[in-house]
Amino acid sequence: MQSIAGLLISAARHHPDTGIRYCPGGADAGFTDQSHPELLAEAGRVAAGLRARGLRPKDNVVLVLERPREFLTAFWACVLGGFVPCPMAPLRTDPERWAAQLGHVHTLLDRPLIVTSASSAAELPPVPGAVVAPLDGLYGAEPAVPHRAAPGDTAVLVLTSGSTGASKAVELSHGNLLASMAGKNSAHRLGPADTTLNWVSFDHVAALLECHLLPLYTGGRQVHVEAPVVLGEPLEFLRLASRHGVTMTFTPNFLLGLLNASAERLSETGEALDLSRLRHIISGGEAVVRATGETFLERYAPHGLAPDALWPAFGMTETCAGSVYSRAAFPAVDRGEEFASLGTPVDGLRIRVAADDDRALPEGQVGELQFNGPMITPGYHNNPTATAEAFTSDGWFRSGDLGRIVGGRLTLVGRSKDSVIVNGVNYFSHEIEAALEQLDGVAGSYTAAFPIRPPGSDTEQLVIAFHPDVPEGDEAELYRVLTTVRSSVVMQWGFRPALVLPLPPDAFPKTSLGKIQRALMRRRLEEGAYDSERRRVTDLTRRMLGGYTAPRGRTERILTEIYAEMFDLDAAAVSSTANFFELGGTSLDILRLRGRVTQRLGVTGLQIITVLTAPTVRALAARIGERADADDRADTGAAAYDPVVPMQTGGTKTPLFCVHPGVGEVLVFVNLAKYFVGDRPFYALRARGFNEGEKPFATFEQMVDSYVEAIRERQPHGPYAVAGYSYGGVVAFEIAKALRSLGERVDFTGSFNLPPHIKYRMEELDFAETAANLAFFLALIDKKQSLELPGLLRGRPAEDQLTHLMSLAPPERLAELDLDVEKFGNWAELANRLTDLGRSYEPSGSVPSMHVFHAAPLRGTKEEWLNNELRRWDAYTSGPNRYIEVPGEHYTLMSPQHVASFQSILRGELDRALADADRIAAGRAPLDRPADERGETR
Repeated sequence: MQSIAGLLISAARHHPDTGIRYCPGGADAGFTDQSHPELLAEAGRVAAGLRARGLRPKDNVVLVLERPREFLTAFWACVLGGFVPCPMAPLRTDPERWAAQLGHVHTLLDRPLIVTSASSAAELPPVPGAVVAPLDGLYGAEPAVPHRAAPGDTAVLVLTSGSTGASKAVELSHGNLLASMAGKNSAHRLGPADTTLNWVSFDHVAALLECHLLPLYTGGRQVHVEAPVVLGEPLEFLRLASRHGVTMTFTPNFLLGLLNASAERLSETGEALDLSRLRHIISGGEAVVRATGETFLERYAPHGLAPDALWPAFGMTETCAGSVYSRAAFPAVDRGEEFASLGTPVDGLRIRVAADDDRALPEGQVGELQFNGPMITPGYHNNPTATAEAFTSDGWFRSGDLGRIVGGRLTLVGRSKDSVIVNGVNYFSHEIEAALEQLDGVAGSYTAAFPIRPPGSDTEQLVIAFHPDVPEGDEAELYRVLTTVRSSVVMQWGFRPALVLPLPPDAFPKTSLGKIQRALMRRRLEEGAYDSERRRVTDLTRRMLGGYTAPRGRTERILTEIYAEMFDLDAAAVSSTANFFELGGTSLDILRLRGRVTQRLGVTGLQIITVLTAPTVRALAARIGERADADDRADTGAAAYDPVVPMQTGGTKTPLFCVHPGVGEVLVFVNLAKYFVGDRPFYALRARGFNEGEKPFATFEQMVDSYVEAIRERQPHGPYAVAGYSYGGVVAFEIAKALRSLGERVDFTGSFNLPPHIKYRMEELDFAETAANLAFFLALIDKKQSLELPGLLRGRPAEDQLTHLMSLAPPERLAELDLDVEKFGNWAELANRLTDLGRSYEPSGSVPSMHVFHAAPLRGTKEEWLNNELRRWDAYTSGPNRYIEVPGEHYTLMSPQHVASFQSILRGELDRALADADRIAAGRAPLDRPADERGETR
């Protein structure tokens, strides 16, 4: 076989009873079958019509045809006639860009004929010199005799998704495509009995090659449906697969996410699907998020979907689409990873990872992914510069992607042009987008992370554009989501986005495969297209922060300047009422703030708790002034102890009070509290004994009484919501009991990963282990050291133990925390006193219900921890409990890596519990809430 024309001719001869099934609607709609001989005959007639118009072999033809039957007829007409088809998708929503793109292609492809439908012909933007032919007028009386192309002749031109109208046209030869079909089927192993499904438009190479040429090559049946059918109702993708007995299909990751969100509707309606024949779903075009893929497999397993049916894959137009497949290996090979690996190359394709000088790198090292083989494009049409740049001196194609190869399996780590370089470090757009799309209030598949470089800036800056999934007009909720997005970037990647833009869905330009065109969005931003949205965010932020109040005095003025510098704001716009945390400050920013206060104001030793309790410019200035006055008077009298630390005071919902863990401090809650901005107040309860002159609590009961009194000073009456992290879980339980004994409603009581019986764990903790755990909690030592050091330190004097632990800590971390041996020793002693209180604690009594959030335990398995320890809470409640699994381990469930997931789960549980309690109080039944994937009611 010399050309791909032989694929259709062979299918018509050897597989006349199969062919193409066109579905104009969903699974319940009708369909039309076209056999291979019928397609060959219809295409042959159009080929004759093209020849009659004077086209000669190797002439280019642009196909602007959206209906699958029209496109495939015209495509094969070109192939049979010896012409070179170039698929092109109309850009109806952006006429200016559509005109620029069509004009560019007209020049690039040497004034090609444009074939389109009669209706589309009337809508095409005018291009000087362009010739347009409606498909309906091209049918000849008899089929044309097929042209005999050589393997090296160009078979099809595929446009890259240029964002400025300057697309390149990738040349794929007949030889490329035939080699690709053989290579693909070395992985797919399709045959005449298989049925494939495609919903992607044909300007995307995967639709044409993976879902059309490949089943044609193997003689199977192929089902085609237009993209709006699936995008409008994602479940139609699986309904079509079920109805038509599909065995192979293709979809990018974003549709899997939409299907995960739709799975519950199937359960609610009792609708059943038969996915047992679906052997594999190729997922490419964008990174496959492991959690998304795994959830998809789990949620549709009851409908017969095989546990290894999802195949993450990699391919480019230049490699003839899919060329690397993770065949029946996902998710087993990707446990614990954020993104799925992509598997091994098809037969005939060689891959390597290369350094900047194109030298092949050893296994496991990261470099540019490069390809070599008979399915690789010879280059770009009429663009010798781009062609030369795309290949190495020894003939390997440069993908532009960064990856590594381990055990023959490819893993991508990013794309060089889809990244943001901040201060010399690469941050990959798809990783940022995937993380942010997990946040509640951020609509899936409408998030874009891209760089800008403002004039005078010495580094790129990050822009986050997203579509907010919030009620129309709910400014408080929109502000909460804006804050959440900004904080998540800071906590996970360590730098602040320069701009966070909430945009409507139609502001996100996408390719036919649904990939957002980040470069085009960047150009639009630079041209001022989003200026109104920028002003809206600025105005909203100013109003939510309480307007503007001018600073008074030198200290307030300098603090406004410091806040402005830290958060990239205009100092003249920073109010004296501006709250450090509401501006975007995180726990890491507190440490930066302390350094700048020392530099600018000469104030040393600013305590973290001071920033926590006085976060506004005016309040912090007052504290600094009080301290200076006390220093002048040599008066260091201790302020009255108040356990309540107001970490976030905005919002109208019931406040949440969170009790400290066993170390007594509340810094662990700073990042969590940020997600409650505009939602509900978040107060943390801090142990007594940190401040000079304070004595630690003498009894457990004294601690509880103190916290109850402080809570009632902030919130005199219920309903209340209380929770505690680790050790704080049982304290929260006792607080709830005490408040209820006073006749108050407590509608939410939560424990973050601790059972009711803590004395057994407390009895295991001597001073050596308590000090080591504190050091690990503060990131002074690692987990391995925290497990090994107590045995080495036990029996030595306490001061020696503390000195040894401090000697292992990174100096920069000690500087950040302003810790020395004396301060660390005082903290360890306080933690040890809290441990002593827990040794005598025996749970008793009950509350209506507990919400128990469980992560990986300190030791043992999750199952043992849940069933043998945490479920002991069932003995101390009068109603059913909720056990909710959260990501991470005991010490990391609120870390930057996991806090975004944890807050979403926690806030959801809070909202549900408080709403149900209100319904019960009003004499109505609570909503029926079946167990979800994270939690179960017992």
